[in-house]
Amino acid sequence: MIAHASRLARLFALSLAGLTAAGPALACTRLVYLGPESNIVTARSMDWKTDILTNLWIFPRGATRSGEAGPNSVSWTSRYGSVIASGFDISTADGVNEAGLAANVLWLTEAAYPAYDGKTPGLSISLWAQYMLDNFATVAEAVAALEKQPFVVRTADLPDGETLATLHLSLSDPSGDSAVVEYLDGKQVIHHGRQYQVMTNSPSFDQQLALASYWKEIGGAMLPGTNRAADRFVRASYYVGAVAQQPEPDKAVAAAISIIRNVSVPYGLASPDAPYVSSTRWRSAVDHKRRLYFFESALTPNTFWVDLKQIDFSPETGKVKKLELGPSQDITYDGDATSQFKESAPFHFMGVN
Repeated sequence: MIAHASRLARLFALSLAGLTAAGPALACTRLVYLGPESNIVTARSMDWKTDILTNLWIFPRGATRSGEAGPNSVSWTSRYGSVIASGFDISTADGVNEAGLAANVLWLTEAAYPAYDGKTPGLSISLWAQYMLDNFATVAEAVAALEKQPFVVRTADLPDGETLATLHLSLSDPSGDSAVVEYLDGKQVIHHGRQYQVMTNSPSFDQQLALASYWKEIGGAMLPGTNRAADRFVRASYYVGAVAQQPEPDKAVAAAISIIRNVSVPYGLASPDAPYVSSTRWRSAVDHKRRLYFFESALTPNTFWVDLKQIDFSPETGKVKKLELGPSQDITYDGDATSQFKESAPFHFMGVN
């Protein structure tokens, strides 16, 4: 009993540390809903202090890319087409490929990337998620490749010129497999398994898991309710396991989206003493089984979707296309918006010198 109480006390102290740790203004949440009948849904929120100029893009397979990380950049030709949500139209923040692999990047203050000596090919952080979508069909395949460390992630300031991009990456696929990839103290750390359903921001993922252990002891009767990353992690972890498992695909998507709404931050929230608590700008959800990508903005009343099964991703006839979302994503779309993408020149990913 004493040992049990001592462990709870340590976890509670860690919980308080996570609740009070300062962080930047990007405060997103990602979760994977594991439903019956292969109804796997990945949902995420995008929280940021200002508009991040997001648009949706279709990228066909067969694109030749550079890692945009200086003279010795990793290079590849995309094996899979994808639908992505951009950040500032210089990076891939979120998306899913035609095989059903989803990739999301979220903020992590504690991230520290390896020193770059030029020997291992570099990859700009702006392409981290896109590299995954271009090259892999499953989480297991991606993790096996990452364990060989084929590149060094290199970071740079965001367009505001003041904030260094420090991110961690999550992956999920139609089997329900999941992975969280972080760089801590210059070393790559990978958590791989179906159990890793929820991810937020600070602290590092191993400490997030410890926080979840503490609150699991408490139970769902008293869930932490602030907008801090640790609280959002606990609420999302509880609800993703507590909601009814839906065999109908539409209800599975509704369940996942309802949870991500629960951990979203109200639009227009400003806290002078906690600037890292930011409004949710938009939310997305991937229906891995049906290959549907759902999107909703805080400024529009509708959730719409993109049907990857209707898209020509072939390198011969497929085209790069863009769905313009407008300032702060205020253009309203309704239902299936796949046909409303317009052919466009691709954006240029942010480089690192």
